[in-house]
Amino acid sequence: MKVSYHGHSVVKVETNGKTILFDPFINGNSQTDLKAENENPDVIILTHGHNDHVGDTVEIAKRSGALIIGNDEIATYMEWQGLKTHPLHIGGSCEFDFGKVKLTQAFHGSSYYTEDKQIIYLGEPAGVLLMAEGKTIYHAGDTALFSDMKLIGERHPIDLAFLPIGDNFTMGPDDAAYAASLLKAKTVVPIHYNTFPPIKQDPAKFIELLEGQHGKIMHAGDTIEL
Repeated sequence: MKVSYHGHSVVKVETNGKTILFDPFINGNSQTDLKAENENPDVIILTHGHNDHVGDTVEIAKRSGALIIGNDEIATYMEWQGLKTHPLHIGGSCEFDFGKVKLTQAFHGSSYYTEDKQIIYLGEPAGVLLMAEGKTIYHAGDTALFSDMKLIGERHPIDLAFLPIGDNFTMGPDDAAYAASLLKAKTVVPIHYNTFPPIKQDPAKFIELLEGQHGKIMHAGDTIEL
């Protein structure tokens, strides 16, 4: 399994012959190395409905035919755009040909802002567990610290966790480090920072806060083999 990071909250997973793209915010993302027109994933997984996570989903999926996985509201909205979808909700999971996807709690918001200044409610935000090839990846999405992260780690031992550290809209480095201690993931990668001025952070300081866990700073385009 090959896992790569592409700035903000964009994560790509290549497993079982499929390419899965999480939260493909590419155009307007100052931290990414990707170009939306070059991406052809088989699957797009959305943690929640904010524009900096939905990003270029519609453009990419219309071209590639990607299956979009997200909560019921996101899936319904994307289906209305003429796209293929599979709805899930918090605590629910489904087996796909590339692996198993389960949605977890996240404490945040989830609304999409249109160009004509309309706000579309897109359901509850989520974290995502992806289980494939005997490995488990946890993408926390945008979230505050919450104590049930301990249960997530106990129920699904995590090989690789992506945690937001930007503060202001999500956990900051201190809370994210505590979240890592609850999850007990083998490797922890900081995401959702430095894209905009309000979420500017030094990821090295987050790594220093980790106690007894392996932290890894990934720059856009960096990969991990699991």
